[in-house]
Amino acid sequence: MIRRYVLPAAVVLTLGIGHSCSKEGQAGPPQEQQKPQPFDVITVSQGPAKLLNEYPARLEGTQNIEIRPKIDGFIEEVYIDEGSMVRRGQTLFRIRNPQYEQQVRMAQAQVKSAEAAVSTAAMQVTKVKPLVDKEIISNYELQSAQLNLSAKKAALAEAQAALRNAQVNQGYTNITSPVNGIVGMLPFRTGSYISSATQQPLTTVSNVDKVYAYFSVNEKDQIEFLRNAPGATVAEKLRNTPAVSLVLADGSIYKEKGRIEALSGQVDPNTGSFTLRATFPNPSGLLRTGYSARVQMPVYLENTIVIPQKATYEMQGKVFVYVVGKDNKVKSTEVSVQEMPGGQAYAVSSGLKNGDRVVVEGVGLLRDDAEIVPRATTLKTTVDQDIEVPNP
Repeated sequence: MIRRYVLPAAVVLTLGIGHSCSKEGQAGPPQEQQKPQPFDVITVSQGPAKLLNEYPARLEGTQNIEIRPKIDGFIEEVYIDEGSMVRRGQTLFRIRNPQYEQQVRMAQAQVKSAEAAVSTAAMQVTKVKPLVDKEIISNYELQSAQLNLSAKKAALAEAQAALRNAQVNQGYTNITSPVNGIVGMLPFRTGSYISSATQQPLTTVSNVDKVYAYFSVNEKDQIEFLRNAPGATVAEKLRNTPAVSLVLADGSIYKEKGRIEALSGQVDPNTGSFTLRATFPNPSGLLRTGYSARVQMPVYLENTIVIPQKATYEMQGKVFVYVVGKDNKVKSTEVSVQEMPGGQAYAVSSGLKNGDRVVVEGVGLLRDDAEIVPRATTLKTTVDQDIEVPNP
C-alpha cells in the first residue's frame, strides 16, 4: 500500500523561507570567468574545384586470343614459356601426326597422275585434229578427245585442291601466334595428346600494347556524366571527357594517362551499374591482363566550397564543422563532403554557404556555443595545382 503524507501549507512555506534565508546568508568564493581563446578561421566562398571519382577496375589486353589446335595429335615441341613475349607468326607449338604428312604425299602423287592424264589427253587432241581437218575421221572423234581433255584438266584441278587441303592440314601441325603479345598459362606440355575438341586452350596470347580498364559506375554517376559532359552525342561526350588516371595495386599512379572510349548501352540488372572502358597505352609492358586497379576520373566543378579536412570532425558516420556566428560563438554544423585529390581537402556540397566562417584549427577543443576569438587566415590545399581557400 502506498502511503501519502501531506504537510500543512504553513510548514511548507516556513521551510521554503528558511532555505532561502540560508542561501542568502552564505557568500561563496567568486568564480573566474574563462576568457575566449583565439582560433584560426576562414571565410568560405564558392569557386572552381577539381574532384577525383575513383572506381575499381580490371585490366585486359586489347586482344586476348585463345590458342587452340585445329587437328589431332601429340605435342612434339613447345617453343615458348609462360609470360614470354611473342611476335605475330612466331611458332608456339608443333604437333606430331604422321597421317598429315602421308596425306600430302598421296595428294602430290595424285596431282602427278592427273598431270600425266592431262598430257595424254592433250596429245590425243593434237593427233586427232589434223585427221579431222583432212576428213579422214569424223568431227565426233575430235569433240570426244577435247571433252576428255577437259575432264582430265578438271581431275587435275581437283587433285591440286586436295593437295592444298592436305598442305593446310599439315601446316596446322605448326601452331603460330596470331598477334604480338604475352603468353599465358601452358596447361599442356610436350607429349600431351590434344585435339580440336579439347575444351581447354593450349594457352592465351594477350596483346598488351594497349590495355583496357573496365570499371562500373552507378546510375546516378552515369546520368550526371551524360547530362554534364560537353557534346551532343555519347561519342562526343566520351571524346570530350578529361584524361583519366590509373592507380595500381601497390598504390602508385601509372605514369600514362588513359581515355574513356566506350560506355555500355544498358544497365547491369544484377548490380544496377553501367560499364565504362578506358584505354591506356602500355609501352613498357608493365600492365598485364588480369591486373586489378582503380580508375580516377576527374570532375571539374565551377561553384563549390572547399575546406581543409582538418576543419572537420566525424561523429556517428557524419561530418561536422564549427561555424562561427556573429557573436563569435561556434555552432556544430553537419556538412556533406567529397574528398579532393591529395587527401587534404573536402569539397562541400551542402551545409555551408558563401560568407560562413569556419574554424580550421583545434576543432577537438571546441563545444557548441563556445565563444572564441576568430583569427582570420587563408589556407591552401595542394592538388594538381594549388587551389586557394579564399578569405575575403
